[in-house]
Amino acid sequence: MKVAVIMGSKSDLLKVEPAITILKDYGVTVDVRCLSAHRAHGPLANFIEEANGNGTEVIIAAAGMAAALPGVVASMTVLPVIGVPISGSVLDGVDALLSIAQMPPGIPVATVAINGAKNAAYLALQIIGVKNEEVRQKLLAERVKMEEDALATNNEISTKY
Repeated sequence: MKVAVIMGSKSDLLKVEPAITILKDYGVTVDVRCLSAHRAHGPLANFIEEANGNGTEVIIAAAGMAAALPGVVASMTVLPVIGVPISGSVLDGVDALLSIAQMPPGIPVATVAINGAKNAAYLALQIIGVKNEEVRQKLLAERVKMEEDALATNNEISTKY
């Protein structure tokens, strides 16, 4: 199990780290890079070429502002690409969200919420879980735990009031 996580800038790291942690907690090998689509196109292309042949199953690409990174990555692979729009501009990530979501036909990028790296990790795990029963079962168990926690909160509040 292998996922590549690419960010466009070092400033994206704090928002991407939770995804890396989740993936590693599930036993996924995570290959992390900081490669700008605009400033390091050649090295990015080389990395995607490697990912196409080294067992990588999903690529998570996080970027802000023009957020070209996820789309550029998707143009170089048929692996699933999950785009994470990062806040930080005067438009607070809406520019990145629209840039990632508005891909041309045939070059899709699955897009999560602004700063939604955790959901990008879970979506990657769900993709992996299609063929990996262990990951699928861990995800199902985590969903049961979420429901238990939500019901405990409900009980606490309804009892109090």
